[in-house]
Amino acid sequence: MLKRKRLKDQTQVTFVLAEDIPAGPVSVVGDFNDWDPAAHPLEPQGDGTRAATVALPVHGSHAFRYLAAGDYWFDEEQADRHDGTNSRLDT
Repeated sequence: MLKRKRLKDQTQVTFVLAEDIPAGPVSVVGDFNDWDPAAHPLEPQGDGTRAATVALPVHGSHAFRYLAAGDYWFDEEQADRHDGTNSRLDT
């Protein structure tokens, strides 16, 4: 799930997944963090979810995916669109 909050000149995007599906650590990786799995790991929220928040410039389009343990890559079903390889997010 994606949650968005418009700030002055940025869009704050929170990437949210269930705490245990898939099992193990998960990070959101994309062009906004140079595809670095260490940059935005999803952290437990205490409500059965885990999340990571990223501030992105408005009027942009960003490619991203999730990376789970075992080199398991997957897409966000609620992304604005998919380009055949990645999920896409418009801010």
